[in-house]
Amino acid sequence: MLVSPLLMDCGKLPGGLPGLPAKCPDTKDPAAIMKASFGLKADMEGKVKAALAASAELQNLAAVIEADVVGACSGLAKDLGATDADLTTKDSGPGKKAEHACNIAVKFLGTAKAEAKAAGALTVKVTPPVCSASMSATADCAASCDVSASGGKAEVKCEGGEISGTCDAECKGSCTVEAGAACTGECGGECDGKCDASAEGTCDGKCDGECAGGTKDKGGKCSGTCKGKCEGNVKGSCSGTCSGKCSASCKMKAQAKCSGSCSGGCSVAMKEPKCSGKVEMPKVSADCKANCDAKVSAKASCTPAGVKVSFSGDAKAGAKLAGALEKNLPKLLKVAVGMKARAEGAVASVKASIEGLQAVVKGGGDVAMKVGLCVAASLKAQVDASVNINVSVKASASASGSASAGG
Repeated sequence: MLVSPLLMDCGKLPGGLPGLPAKCPDTKDPAAIMKASFGLKADMEGKVKAALAASAELQNLAAVIEADVVGACSGLAKDLGATDADLTTKDSGPGKKAEHACNIAVKFLGTAKAEAKAAGALTVKVTPPVCSASMSATADCAASCDVSASGGKAEVKCEGGEISGTCDAECKGSCTVEAGAACTGECGGECDGKCDASAEGTCDGKCDGECAGGTKDKGGKCSGTCKGKCEGNVKGSCSGTCSGKCSASCKMKAQAKCSGSCSGGCSVAMKEPKCSGKVEMPKVSADCKANCDAKVSAKASCTPAGVKVSFSGDAKAGAKLAGALEKNLPKLLKVAVGMKARAEGAVASVKASIEGLQAVVKGGGDVAMKVGLCVAASLKAQVDASVNINVSVKASASASGSASAGG
């Protein structure tokens, strides 16, 4: 009802296609939108471009999130026995592919967990992911869509989170290296080496604690799973300091040189700074902010979640389930935990931006004539993208909740 008056004049636009004027750029391409010329006054031209680009960036964010969730839930379901036919759906609505894939994953999870539970209780330990947004990309985006934020004014701040990045000198905080790298700190996954604190896994040294599924000899060596302090080497979960290789990201204390991501300060200016909290932009228009929120969120980087599955009984009976969870649950947690707040924030800001532009178009005049149809198309795309994100995030939360609930 809101956009129908705009569509009535479609035939008066020379060269126009059904539903779109000749000069309307691709509403899915933010770069094409920012390059377009609508023939409006400078301030209104900037407002229109920023709002339409925000809708396009939200569509990109929705596509990224949906793809992540579909991939993770499909992978989990297939690893537990699902077929391509099980995962096929004719429902092409926003987020429906993600919802269907996760429903199938939950179904097969239920069966696998019931089978594994017969061999003993299932325990799933999770180290949450941390997703960070680029502060440099935020500043560049703000400067590109609002001239008032150009130059030194395009300063951004990190609120409620930690700044991390590349440090070419002394890292004064902690250093996080990627999976598989040498680790002398806290490991979010499985440690293959010496563990200096409590451990749950195979202990090649003295096990000071419960020996599940096996027996301890006089020297304290456990033939099963050590639940306690392991004073020697360990291949499994390490809740203390791991000296060896780590299957997930490893967080180490400050050191002279950090080959990974440094947080907590650097003796020189940090390169490619990222914020794990809320990135506060300089004072820019609401439309520019919405554009940058969606754009930067779609490119957020996340340290993978650590997932360790163990059994109090015969672990072989649940080996298939354990492998499926440790492989796919981190990908689900990236969306359900790491990306959730950023995605919801982007949805809210883009919605307000497009609805604000829609109100201007309803007022008629030059703006309505030149960009009315473009706004109508972007409004529908924004609504679909918002639904897609909400449905995909809920689906990922449902599947990851079912997976991490254990036995």
